[in-house]
Amino acid sequence: MAQWLRISQMLQCLPDDTINSLYPPSAFPIEVRHFLAEWIERQRWDDFALGNVEQESQARALLDQTISMLQSVAQQNTNVVDRMKLMQISRNMTMFQQDSLQFAVMVREILTKERVLLGTPAQMPNPPQFQQYPNIESSFPNMQDVDHLVLKVIEVQDIRQKMHQLQEELNWERQNYEVLQAPIQQNGLDHTKSEIQKLQNHIQKLEYNVKAMATKRFQLLKECVDCLDQCQTRLISRLKAWRWDQHKATIGQPFDENLNPLQTWCEQLLGVNGKLRQELVLMGEPIPELQERLGKLLQVLIQSSLVVDRQPPQVIKTQSKFSTTVRYLLGEKVAPGKPVVLKAQIINELQARNLSSVPGDNVGELINNTAILEHNTSSKSTCATFRNMSIKKIKRADRKGSESVTEEKFALLFSTEITITGCDTPYRIQMISLPVVVIVHGSQDHNALATIIWDCAFSEPDRVPFMVSERVPWRMMYSTLNSKFTSEVLTHHNLDQYNQHFLAQKIFDKPDFADDFSNILVTWAQFNKEVLPGRPFTFWQWFEGVMELTKKHLREYWSAGLIFGFIGKQHLHLILKDRPNGTFLLRFSDSEIGGITIAYVSATDNGGQKIQNIQPFTKRDLEIRSLGDRIRDIDHITYLYPEFPKHEVFKKFYTEPQASPIGGYIPVSLQTKVGMQASSDTPPPLTSLPESPHSAVGFAASSEDMDLDIDKILESLNQ
Repeated sequence: MAQWLRISQMLQCLPDDTINSLYPPSAFPIEVRHFLAEWIERQRWDDFALGNVEQESQARALLDQTISMLQSVAQQNTNVVDRMKLMQISRNMTMFQQDSLQFAVMVREILTKERVLLGTPAQMPNPPQFQQYPNIESSFPNMQDVDHLVLKVIEVQDIRQKMHQLQEELNWERQNYEVLQAPIQQNGLDHTKSEIQKLQNHIQKLEYNVKAMATKRFQLLKECVDCLDQCQTRLISRLKAWRWDQHKATIGQPFDENLNPLQTWCEQLLGVNGKLRQELVLMGEPIPELQERLGKLLQVLIQSSLVVDRQPPQVIKTQSKFSTTVRYLLGEKVAPGKPVVLKAQIINELQARNLSSVPGDNVGELINNTAILEHNTSSKSTCATFRNMSIKKIKRADRKGSESVTEEKFALLFSTEITITGCDTPYRIQMISLPVVVIVHGSQDHNALATIIWDCAFSEPDRVPFMVSERVPWRMMYSTLNSKFTSEVLTHHNLDQYNQHFLAQKIFDKPDFADDFSNILVTWAQFNKEVLPGRPFTFWQWFEGVMELTKKHLREYWSAGLIFGFIGKQHLHLILKDRPNGTFLLRFSDSEIGGITIAYVSATDNGGQKIQNIQPFTKRDLEIRSLGDRIRDIDHITYLYPEFPKHEVFKKFYTEPQASPIGGYIPVSLQTKVGMQASSDTPPPLTSLPESPHSAVGFAASSEDMDLDIDKILESLNQ
């Protein structure tokens, strides 16, 4: 399903004609690809070719399965519209029953075109540059591999049964031979000699067949163990890839959290291992090499099947409750009787690097740190849920240089002892969580989150815990910022190239740099250790403030493309310099955390033009009056850049006037006034208390953005 997850992200950026060409509505609608994604990617379509008559039966079987699965999905779908549509699609696909090979080739070509699209990122604006877990596709243990292994085991069992029958026949014929030997010795009849010779020949043939089958049985057993080893290696690689994807989900990477297919494969491989160990016992003679290999495979499988299904929060405040869920993929095979109790403990970075030994010193005290492994029959999952865990206290390591407490990473270690049905000895199993940062005060939350974001975005697969590079190329940083922004805001509207360039100028403090930043290295210190020049906050603190503001108050505006967003002042003046008075755009404040401002063109006293920036609106301001209503209030902004009448594009965001209140009260309303308009319309204050700069009735021009004369700016730029 990995290919569909990636292609579905790309489809949002493709024109409708391209999508319809890729998934022909009359032959293979996109709904088929969506609902059967996992099954489709498990099948082997690449071998099909038109004209290969030998493949027709295989293609027909796949077509029948497709139709059957569509009908099954339709019957289980609670949405009536989807159910009816899927039933109609399944009926339409019966047209391929006369030429099922054409269907198989069509699916092969669709999957090939998808891979071509995924290999050409230029077709997708702002493609995320996530680091992928190595060899995910090649390591995916599909059902055909496991099915092939199961068939081999059945063949071994079949040979054993045939050998048993041959051995019984051989024993019987040997007994007959002994009986026939006696009369010969007594009367020496010649005709009995011929019968004995035939019997001898038959016995020799049986002995030869038994030996041949024993050789074949041993060879097949060895092949089964080799195949099991390969399947299990791929499965464990896929489990690691699942954990890697779970890690990357923190920064917005797509993540399929469904563990059921992996659980099925774990259970099947455990079953195969048990059958092969049984076959070795029935061999009569011990085969130490194969027994040892199966024992090691069994141990690795049992110990690798523990996963953290629901991670704890990666920023944890002491004395605060949190929850996490650990799942055991072989839960249905746990021996009945004594309940399995999982214990959680907190470990530091050094202990995480030495998991082969039981952690000695306690670096923290956890409350409610045990949970029983319980089986849910409806979901067929076996989980231990820690519902009210809490860190009572934490012991920190000695810090190096300027390292902050919010840069220190810990993890939760979950462990228990478990016995599997059919196994004589118990096994100790353990798994660690993703890295967490422990804080003692809410004010540390932003810096702690920055540590987690950097770790999730730039760590390597299979790293030494919890090593991560101190510097990365800007292109990787930008992909992380874009992914985190879109996932947090819940929007498909990406940051554009202008946003990207301004963010690079800001983090590198190069406002005049016009070249490509892609390969310039950005450091952890620039991200969240050093404050921005002339500001009391770091780059991440500023960016996160914008993200929070957009998430809570500006999502619809951003998704509709009405907010220009991140833009520098030089670029701002260049794009507005030829626009008529009243043209405006919305940009995020450069000097405040979590602010959005309106930059607009206005006339100067001498008939020229100037760019003015209204004091930024913060979260508090937008809670009082929405951005749409504030834009409606300000009369001298008329056209959203480049030339959209504001009442057309912002009309849907305007609040309708309230009905007259009951009881005869006179209705009141708040309005946004700007600059001199606010001063002239506001009555003198009743007291001498100074006005708040964030008054709901008036906003002056921001101190960060003084009125600038365009002609003077252009003149200075040309010098």
